[in-house]
Amino acid sequence: MKVLSFRDLRPADQLDFRFHGRFNPHAALTQELEPFLQALEKHAAAWRPQVLGGKRYRKFSRDAFWKVLEEERDEHGTSLGLYRTHEPAIDTMLDLWFPPMPLKFYLGLAIQPLSSFSELAPSREFVDMVRVLASHYPVTHARANSGAENELADSPYFGRDEETAYRDGFDKLYELSWLNVFGPQLVETLGRERLLSTPAHLVEELPHGSVLLVTWPTAADFASDEARQAQARAFVHLRPDLDFETVLRTLRERSQTLAPVEPRFHPDVAALLSHVVDSVTFSQRQRQVARLNSYQPPVPDEWLPVEAALPVDVPDVPKALHALAYQAEHLVALLHTKVPSVFEGTSESLTDVDFHFWHQNFPEVFEREKIDAHAVPAIGAYLGQVLVRHLGGQWLPRKNWQEAQVKVGTRVWLPFVRAHRYMRSRQALLDYSLTQLFREAQRHRG
Repeated sequence: MKVLSFRDLRPADQLDFRFHGRFNPHAALTQELEPFLQALEKHAAAWRPQVLGGKRYRKFSRDAFWKVLEEERDEHGTSLGLYRTHEPAIDTMLDLWFPPMPLKFYLGLAIQPLSSFSELAPSREFVDMVRVLASHYPVTHARANSGAENELADSPYFGRDEETAYRDGFDKLYELSWLNVFGPQLVETLGRERLLSTPAHLVEELPHGSVLLVTWPTAADFASDEARQAQARAFVHLRPDLDFETVLRTLRERSQTLAPVEPRFHPDVAALLSHVVDSVTFSQRQRQVARLNSYQPPVPDEWLPVEAALPVDVPDVPKALHALAYQAEHLVALLHTKVPSVFEGTSESLTDVDFHFWHQNFPEVFEREKIDAHAVPAIGAYLGQVLVRHLGGQWLPRKNWQEAQVKVGTRVWLPFVRAHRYMRSRQALLDYSLTQLFREAQRHRG
């Protein structure tokens, strides 16, 4: 059964929910988790789980839910995943720890896209679900927020090292999310009266001594200036040691960082740069777009006018052409699993190869000697084969393989020179991309 992964979707922000609480280990599990299932059934209509994940995927049902929990149970606890088959996508982990382990009811939930919560109704339903969970499972701390916002806030570390963050947990209020549930200890630290008087969209006392606080009516609108002002007012109310203008300035800077930037990439490498943008964390996506909008790769100069071409100097041209084709197959053998389009040998294949090498940081991770001895010849031969197949090019082989040329129109191109430059560094993969040389040759094929 195929589930919808976030990787299957265009990059987008997520609603990121983390619930840290406890449950009654002495009650029957079917009884103890009934409120959790009812909360999903009643309040998760727009993103209700459709698939259960354990040792294998199963269609979601009550019977399957209990079966997976039983299959996954060991002496420490049990867990399962919850997913969907179509948008919005979810990635959910329910994790239960039993004594003698520290008692834990943990729910981690990500819903993509965050725009699913642009309207009031789904945001209100989400709050209602959290209210049910916090009323039945004594909570230490829970929050729901933009995933991109969490990245910018360095959640859950908030500037602490991992060991300190694990030791101290939510010992004080480091950041204020769109939705927050403060457990009894945090309520005591902040002061119940202060907490209940917070200027926010919703402040509500819940069972077990916890308090629910929502800063703004809709989750997806968190970065609007009105929502930022409300967030800043609530945060400094709870943290009077902070300055309102400083907090608001920080929040506005985050909103600016996340504000959409229209891509205006160099047309020859636009597809490649789009892949680069898609590979960064969502919170850094717009900054990357802005940087790459100003990027101008060098004009390819790995060519000669046809009248300056080096003459063919091999005694057996068919044998030399076979050797070049064989060398190109080395790249196919190297990449066919991770870059399936390499079999096709098209301009789109070149872009996929470019991105793969960039994403892997291939020139700076692998041994230079092996790159020059094996990768460069394979890349140059593959690039030359694409010029031959799709631009009507003609190989002009040479005894020194690095001097081999491909005649296209009134120019001869030097694919091995390009490949050598290309494999110098990660930045060189963009500056001397295979994609751009192909586009340049395409324009000059006459």
